[in-house]
Amino acid sequence: MEASKQNRQEYVTEILSRLDERYGTEKETFDFPQPWQQLVGIILSAQTTDRQVNQVLPQLFGTYGTPAELGKADVGEVMEIIRPVGLHKTKGRNIIACCRRLEEEFGGAVPQSIQELLRLPGVGRKTATLCLADVYHIPGVTVDTHVFRIARRLGWARGKTPAAVEKELEAVLPRTHWNRINFQLVEHGRTICSARKADCKICPLTPWCEKKGVEKQHEERNP
Repeated sequence: MEASKQNRQEYVTEILSRLDERYGTEKETFDFPQPWQQLVGIILSAQTTDRQVNQVLPQLFGTYGTPAELGKADVGEVMEIIRPVGLHKTKGRNIIACCRRLEEEFGGAVPQSIQELLRLPGVGRKTATLCLADVYHIPGVTVDTHVFRIARRLGWARGKTPAAVEKELEAVLPRTHWNRINFQLVEHGRTICSARKADCKICPLTPWCEKKGVEKQHEERNP
C-alpha cells in the first residue's frame, strides 16, 4: 500500500504503539553500569546477543577492572575470555585498543560526541550512536541490519546505506522514540521479520506496513 503523508504519520504512530506494547520501552542494559564497561559490551555485542555478552562480562571485568588494565591486557587472554561471543580475535584486539585510547586521550572517560567516539578502535557509527543512547541517553537512531531492513520494508526509508536510512528515520520518527527504535526492531527482526522470511501472518504491524520488497521475497520462495 502506498501511504499519503497524512496517512503515513498515522501509520507511524500505530506502529510505534504496537512496538511499545510488544517489546517494551526500556532496553535491558549490560550488568556492568560504568560507561567504559557499557562501551566494551556494545563492541562485543556485534553479531551476537546482549545475553551472550553478559555471560562473559563478569570474568572480563573481574580480571580487568579499569580501562587502563584492559588496555594493557594480554590479547590472547582476552580472546579466550570472550570466545563465546564470536569474532573473538577481532573483538579482543578492538576492546584492548579502545581502552588504551580511552586512557591515553580521554583519561578513561567515554566521550559524549559522535566525532570523538569514532576515533576509538572498534567503534563505528552504529556503536557510537548506541553508546550515546545507552550510556548518556542522548537521542539518536542506531541503524543496524535489522533496522535497515525493516525500515525499508515498512516504507519509512529508501536509502541504500545505513547513514541515509538514519537520516530518513530521524525525519519520520518522533525524537522521543529514537533511542528505543533499535532494540525494538532488532527483536522484531529476530523473531518475526527476518532477512530470509517476513512472517506477515503473525506480525502485529501488518495493517500499517507497506511491505516493500516482501511480495518479491514471497514470489522467489513460491515460484
